[in-house]
Parts: sequence; structure tokens; C-alpha cells
Amino acid sequence: MKKALYASPQDAESAFYEALTKADLDAMMAVWADDDDIYCVHPNGARLSGVESVRDSWRRIFASGQTLRFQLRESQHVQGMMLSVHSVYEHITIAGETRARSPMIATNVYLRTERGWRMVAHHASPAPTSAEPEPRRAAPPKTLH
Repeated sequence: MKKALYASPQDAESAFYEALTKADLDAMMAVWADDDDIYCVHPNGARLSGVESVRDSWRRIFASGQTLRFQLRESQHVQGMMLSVHSVYEHITIAGETRARSPMIATNVYLRTERGWRMVAHHASPAPTSAEPEPRRAAPPKTLH
């Protein structure tokens, strides 16, 4: 299978969540780099390193047969020439469920390779249950000289 060429980290991220929604293992692994230095941490799970471990984890998740839908919110990106780090809140719904689930916070890391942008890390964990956002600290006053 020929891997898609993702021109931007945002293209790779869109493909990642589309593959996750469709439970498409081939499409999922097309997003990931072919490097044993990749890693994935699923919510409340251990760190999985390497292509085979990451592939096997997605295979098990997709075998559950659940239909997942994602809404990404509060996305923040830090991007350089070769690396892009995305922090997102994943609001997940499962087909057939009526109760709302608590969101996950995910960090997705993309690396620019000779074949376009590829995911090298995904780490998701439950968001805190606090309803109030973290307070912002006031910036110290600036003094002009």
C-alpha cells in the first residue's frame, strides 16, 4: 500500500481522526512514521513503542466494533520547520450511547519526513473533571526604559 503524502501536519491530523472514526487500520498506519521510535499512549494505558506495538494497539481498538465520533476543541499548535506539536481536547461520542463522555486531552506530534508529515507520537489521557478553566496568571507589569 502506497502511503499518502501529507503536505501539512494539519492534513496528517485530519487523516488520523478520519481513520480513527472509520476504524481503518491501513489508513491509521499510513499517518504514522515507519520508525521504531514512534510511540502511543492510549487513555490510562502504558506507553507503546515501535510500529508493530502501535499497529497492534489500533487493531485491538478497532476490533471492538465501536463507532466513534470526534469533535476537536481548544486546539493549540506549536510548529517549526520539521516538527509540529498539537494539543487538543477530544470530545468523543460512541454510536448508541446517550450519556456524554468526559473529554480526553491529546498531544499529537508530527515530523516532516521525505514523504511528508507523519505522526511520531500520540498521547491521550482523561481531562480533569473540574468545570472551571485553569485561572490565568496576570502578566507582570512591563517597564519601559
